[in-house]
Amino acid sequence: MEFDLSQLRALEAAVSHGTFEAAARMLHVTPSAISQRLRALEEQTGRVLLVRSKPIRPTPAGETVLRLARQIALLTTETGAALGDASAGAGAVRPVTLTVAVNADSLATWVLPALAPLAGELCFHLRREDEGRTSDLLRSGEVIAAISSDADPVPGCTVRPLGSMRYAPVATQAFTTRWFPDGATDEALRRAPVVVFDREDPLQHRWLERELGERVDPPSHMIPASTEFASAVRAGMGWGMLPATQSGAPDELVELRPGATLEVPLFWQAARLRTPALDRLTDAVLTAAVGALYR
Repeated sequence: MEFDLSQLRALEAAVSHGTFEAAARMLHVTPSAISQRLRALEEQTGRVLLVRSKPIRPTPAGETVLRLARQIALLTTETGAALGDASAGAGAVRPVTLTVAVNADSLATWVLPALAPLAGELCFHLRREDEGRTSDLLRSGEVIAAISSDADPVPGCTVRPLGSMRYAPVATQAFTTRWFPDGATDEALRRAPVVVFDREDPLQHRWLERELGERVDPPSHMIPASTEFASAVRAGMGWGMLPATQSGAPDELVELRPGATLEVPLFWQAARLRTPALDRLTDAVLTAAVGALYR
């Protein structure tokens, strides 16, 4: 099956910008032209590719074609950049943009320092998502690479182990004095307030279930941002699972049950493409993970 590049660009623009009108402005054509290109693409594939909602979203078949569209866009951009470098010098071309899904804790701790040295040559659009759901963004074609807890490769992608983030249940000394005067007993853990990231955050409850042998539901504060989550724990709002790099000085926060940590394995999933930009990104992430994660 041969694909028309203008139709693939229309599909990518419609999904990225949410409406035919916005896609038309981005591609400098009319909304009617966008509609015609997408109708032709659906006729060629014999599949409905888009749900015409607001915002527009791809069907399962549309996700497959969208993934191809974005990979071709990356290859096209890199080819143009290489030709531009050869003919007009590196300063005459725009840097390649890579869209990457990253879990919040990695984003708040070790990922940005890994990307910073590449920032003059590449642009990054980072999508923050729970590590258990970042691979979904790969499947949909919304990102070209992801840090994921999923060891099974997404179709069309390679997977590499990064190491594990190690989390410890911590709280302030004042909080532990109030809520755990006799230590972090089972009964105290059932009653003490806990800080969670969002409704999908499993870490605190997973740790509690492992330690107590049953599912419990203590009072909780929802703080949906990694830095603010750590700040809420430091402010004494509740206890929470923090990675070692966020726990601060040993006397700032104390572990509820010393040594009772929880490890979350992380993997690097990337489209099976050999492009200079994606290769450099992969090398930077893998190198940074060696020093930041546990093995």
